[in-house]
Amino acid sequence: MISEVKPDPTRFILIGTSHPGNVGAAARAMKVMGFSELVLVRPRFDDVLVQEETVAMASGAADILVRARIVDTLAEALEGVTYAIATAMTPRDFGPPTITPRDGLAALASRETVHKVAFVFGSERYGMANDDVYRCHSVMSIPTNPAYGSLNLAQAVQVLAYEWRQALGGFAVEARTPDAELASGHAVQGTLEHWQQALIDIGFLDPAAPKKLMPRLNQLLNRAQLRQEEIHILRGIAKALTERCRSGAARD
Repeated sequence: MISEVKPDPTRFILIGTSHPGNVGAAARAMKVMGFSELVLVRPRFDDVLVQEETVAMASGAADILVRARIVDTLAEALEGVTYAIATAMTPRDFGPPTITPRDGLAALASRETVHKVAFVFGSERYGMANDDVYRCHSVMSIPTNPAYGSLNLAQAVQVLAYEWRQALGGFAVEARTPDAELASGHAVQGTLEHWQQALIDIGFLDPAAPKKLMPRLNQLLNRAQLRQEEIHILRGIAKALTERCRSGAARD
């Protein structure tokens, strides 16, 4: 069963994007985390939402591109938003407080007030202007390697989309297939009997002095928690061993 994606009051705002591929990849990053509202502020290309590279990089998230809006100012993009988060690598000596994705977003999600949240990203080349940062309630700093902290725009969108989704509760991980049926005790005993004969046939087990070999194998199979398919495999191997030994003996 696939987890239901609930509507979420979250907006992703990209300012001055210059590469169509980043817009498409950002849309894809949003969709896999269950977000859908994308707003572009003064992108380099007016037709960026329909360019071939944008659609290709969206890879199935074209519905987000269709609903996306293009506006002239950040003020327009923030309309209706009650908590805006700037993303900026360079610390400002003045402006909103800096938070980290995991702790900051967890604290935001736990507040009693339900905010209309916006994540604001600057251009690939220049990042966010100070005036744009000042419009936001906090600045998000993604912890990176101090020697190389450069993140691609779409990668940054993916990181924050993931962390925000986790803060909101996340999605359950669904198994691709149901758990295989465990083998019954009767099936395990049948396998042991089959292997006992095979081990005798190949000369590994002396039936006159078996000692503790079969009880130890019994404990081994119990610990293994075998599935029914695995029982079939083990019995098939035992059968092949027995047939090979008997055919060899017949030739001799």
